[in-house]
Formats: sequence, structure tokens, C-alpha cells
Amino acid sequence: MVTFFAVLSAGWLLAACSPTYDWRTIMNNDNGYTIDLPAKPTTDQRQIDIGGTPMNMSMQIAEAGDAVFAVGTVMLPSDDPQMQRTALDFLRSGLAHNLGSAPNAHVTAIPLAAGGQVEGLEMTFSGKAGPKQETRTMHARLVAKGRHVYQAAVIASKEPPPEQVEQFFTSFKLY
Repeated sequence: MVTFFAVLSAGWLLAACSPTYDWRTIMNNDNGYTIDLPAKPTTDQRQIDIGGTPMNMSMQIAEAGDAVFAVGTVMLPSDDPQMQRTALDFLRSGLAHNLGSAPNAHVTAIPLAAGGQVEGLEMTFSGKAGPKQETRTMHARLVAKGRHVYQAAVIASKEPPPEQVEQFFTSFKLY
């Protein structure tokens, strides 16, 4: 989780150089989602330990303006509801820990590409992060579907334009 945040923080430093939003739809067939990102994404993969089980977290990351937009996907060993809850709790507590604050959180609907929706969690955090303990704002959505757990997040040094955050989250659809 700390690694995911470090990647986001590094991306944020690069984001300061690119103030434009060049939205493009990204279809990730391997991880079962589609999303609009504000720039050409980079990818990363990290090993994480959830409940004593090592798992991979794949990430697609794009920077624009003062913000980093990222989608992380964890492939679970099974679609067991308890494993999904454990992974969601791990991601939620990791984000809170990274910013040193409890989120403002509520249930939200995450759309399915074929129609319908699944229940997810939407959160907003503000706190100090990184080696210089600089103020950051983060908007995040967490959701589980089948053997995947997803974390879509926007992290910025100042609040990004609401229409850009909305574009990102409303375009996030699961297969």
C-alpha cells in the first residue's frame, strides 16, 4: 500500500509539468474494466500482502495538472466474499494510513459495462503525505467484483477541478 502511494506521489511530481487534460478511454481486458484517463497511462505492478496472502496489484497511472489518476487492481485467489471484504478493508485502511486521516466515506454505485451496477465505497481524504509531509487531497473508490478488487483514485496537492474528477469516476465501468 505504501508502494502504491509512493508511485502516486512520484507521478504527482511529474504532473506539475502537464496542466492539460487529454482524456482517452482505456480498456483493460486483463483486469476487467474501462476508464477515461487524462493522459497516456503508465503501468506498474507490486506484490502486496493481504491477510497473510501475497497478491499482485496492477496499476495504470496518468498525470495531469496537479493530480495523479490511478486504477489499481488486485487479483484475488478466489471470489470468496470474505476475501473480498478483507482486501477492501486492507486498501481502505492503507489509504487512510498514508494520509494520516480517516476518510469521509459513503456507499456508491459502480456501473457495469453491460448495464447494472455493483456497490462500492467512495471516499475523500485530506492529510499530509510523502517525505516532505505535504498536504494532499485524495478521492477514491473501492469495489470488488468476482476475483478482482479495484481501487480508483485521484491524488493532488490541491483540489482538482470537479469536472475532471467526475469524468474519471463516471467513466469507471467493470466488465
